[in-house]
Amino acid sequence: MAAYQSSKIVITLQKMSESVYVGLCLKIGSPQQVAIRRDVVDVTELLVHKVARTDEYVKMTSGSHREGFRIQGSDVDFMYWLNDHRVLWDISQATMYNTQRHALILCDSSESPPGFTLLWLPMEIAADLVLSACVRMNGALYISSEKYRDITCVLQIQPDETVHGPCSSGKIGNLEYDNAFCFVSDFWPPSASSWIDRCHSWPPTPVVNDIVRSGCHFVPIGHKLGNHPDQEWRISFSQAEQKLVYAMNHTQFLTYGLLKLFVKEINNGLSENEKLLCSYHMKTAIFWTIQRNTLAQWCPQQLLAGFWACFKLILKWVYEGFCPNFFIPENNMFLNKVHGVAQRNLFAKLYGLYEKGIVFLLQSPSINSHIMVVFCNPRLSVCIDEHSLISEVVLDEELFNEIRKGAIFPTHNLHRCMENLQVVHQLIRSPLSQYQITMLQKLTATNLQSIVFLLHEIYSFTSCVNKQMYIANKRFCYMLKLAAKFGSVSDLLYIALYCHKTLRYKEALSVLEMTKVKLAQPGLMYDTHVDPERYTEAVGGQSWSTKMRKAVAYNINLNKYICYINELTPEQQSALQNKRGFLLITPFVLLHMLEFLCYRHVDPMRAQAALDDLQVLVHLDRGVFVPVLLRDISWEILGICQQMTGNHQAALYSYHQSLSQYPTHKIQSATRQRIQELNSH
Repeated sequence: MAAYQSSKIVITLQKMSESVYVGLCLKIGSPQQVAIRRDVVDVTELLVHKVARTDEYVKMTSGSHREGFRIQGSDVDFMYWLNDHRVLWDISQATMYNTQRHALILCDSSESPPGFTLLWLPMEIAADLVLSACVRMNGALYISSEKYRDITCVLQIQPDETVHGPCSSGKIGNLEYDNAFCFVSDFWPPSASSWIDRCHSWPPTPVVNDIVRSGCHFVPIGHKLGNHPDQEWRISFSQAEQKLVYAMNHTQFLTYGLLKLFVKEINNGLSENEKLLCSYHMKTAIFWTIQRNTLAQWCPQQLLAGFWACFKLILKWVYEGFCPNFFIPENNMFLNKVHGVAQRNLFAKLYGLYEKGIVFLLQSPSINSHIMVVFCNPRLSVCIDEHSLISEVVLDEELFNEIRKGAIFPTHNLHRCMENLQVVHQLIRSPLSQYQITMLQKLTATNLQSIVFLLHEIYSFTSCVNKQMYIANKRFCYMLKLAAKFGSVSDLLYIALYCHKTLRYKEALSVLEMTKVKLAQPGLMYDTHVDPERYTEAVGGQSWSTKMRKAVAYNINLNKYICYINELTPEQQSALQNKRGFLLITPFVLLHMLEFLCYRHVDPMRAQAALDDLQVLVHLDRGVFVPVLLRDISWEILGICQQMTGNHQAALYSYHQSLSQYPTHKIQSATRQRIQELNSH
């Protein structure tokens, strides 16, 4: 009888695990959705790194966003390091480098706690930025982590950013981001060599070799209990961790996601100082749990068993006050934080949950809501196949949303644009997923558009005869049409922008008329808005390339270094001064603006109609065609057009509305200047 009861409990737990798996697929992402996110980020970064070999800084996306999470609150982490500086663990490694091209930095871990090190310059040769952060100790020149962090943050930090740990942190809308300026080593740390020996069952040998070949990074923060807390650097395994998360199967990935939701629930309502557990502890727990073969099989039916194994490990760590770093176990990540009364209170809280058993998840509001969706829907509860779970439209939204975020490229240098196209040409011949090919198509369109406007500026400043300019314009228009074939519906607007810039207003209006029809399609996908039925009727079952060209619209990205439209020059300069890389304009607003500007030279009556359409759009839209984060520039554009017609009162109102919106583009100085000009009249 007892055995029967036990098997009944096991079956119930497995069924509950399946339901949780489905709920988490809907909340965190199906295998295909996660693959889309990773593939798009990976191919973009591959392109950047291939082109940026001679750049001063190298940039890498890390953290939960890179791992494939898009949970609300997931931040985007960026790591930057000097391209011509390398950290060595042993002076013998110097033979691998040309000292004319690389400044070499040597580690000194003799007096540092595990996981930390001092960095010193054996040849005392480095960039001025690095030398200005140095202090002399025992006759040698050491790079102070505190000074380096302060200097790099002062150089890069925005007015609304703060310094948090080794990073400068900020927020755009609901998206939080961290920037860390660090150093890189091409060599695996000797103190982490035991990790290689531990990898018998997980991760697979090719992943281990790839991780070791990739080396590590050093972020500017010391150990509070170290001998030199202001000079020490923490060894960062961000790149290795990303590769480990990629090596997880989907059940393991969702278990990791469930742990992230759990720790968020635990920390809900606590101040930063009161939060003893963090997402990184959860990641460490699942790494250890997978590697120790705690579970015989990681599958949807075992998801809750996997969570419970990780939870018990965390409980053990809190009880002992020792959380071993996955790569350097001697590094206790609880040191100086989880001890004394705070440790006892946290253990009591976790042990209370342990006594309730796994059902405590059902009592957790933020987690319960995702699980109950499945429990209340019998069709979903038996559906583990992702193709039945996730519709074609949802997958398309995922892909085109990732492309939208990844295709914003600061391509303001003609040589860089050409290099980008050459690298795309190389990549397109290599094994790529369909998601990556679609992303490269969009990046190709973006680069072609930048090339046209950059070349036009060069031609404008040279003494070209009319025939040369005519031939050049013809070629430029061809390139923009080619870009529209690679890109989306809204890429047609770059043709109209160019025709307006070259005073060919009737041609611009012809393109705008065609674009207006395409943007008015009932099945259009824009931002997060789409009618699934109409979209499926229009392009269902077609290739992603075709879907993007026929039924997807993106915001128009005006790079701050390129003059696309003279009327927005003050706004671009304001964005440039405030370290914003671009102006993003909703295609619906730009369409009406260009209509207004072109019709002023062709048909004043229709110019007023275009302005009326723009005014109705900006005044009445509720976030569908004018997203909240683009309202500052949208009101600004309306004000500019109203001012041009002499309606100063309406323009003043629009400018004040622009100032009251979320300052996405940092154009306030341009807006205030326009208000001042109007008031002086």
